[in-house]
Amino acid sequence: MKNIQPKQPPKPPHTIEDNLYLLGCLFAAAVFLLLISKKLSFHIPLPPCLFHQISGYYCPGCGGTRAVRALISGQLLRAVYLHPFVPYAAFVYLYFMITQTMERASRGRLRVGLRYHNGIVWIAVCLIIGNFLIKNMLRYCGIPAL
Repeated sequence: MKNIQPKQPPKPPHTIEDNLYLLGCLFAAAVFLLLISKKLSFHIPLPPCLFHQISGYYCPGCGGTRAVRALISGQLLRAVYLHPFVPYAAFVYLYFMITQTMERASRGRLRVGLRYHNGIVWIAVCLIIGNFLIKNMLRYCGIPAL
């Protein structure tokens, strides 16, 4: 008589949180490599903003690089002023990665992992559009925004 193995239950498909967690790990590795390259004094110059050069207006991402630099140096309020999306994205990223790691380390016993919601994306879109509109309205009124 043959030894019949019971059928294995189908493996659940990857969730969006699984994919985001993997991307978050890859992002952390890229940041780590970037920090190592800074220690080796390897510098990649950024090209000037083509949108700003052609139109004279600030682009939706204008101030983002300066906001990242301010955030890394611990200047949270300056980072919010330069581009509010950057500290928001950093907070969401850190919260997501910490809570997902806790949930995965506990093998699902702690259901604390941040789940994907469209609201998180809509807040980010509003911050980017709002930053774009406010900076260009200030520029139009003659008030230097940056």
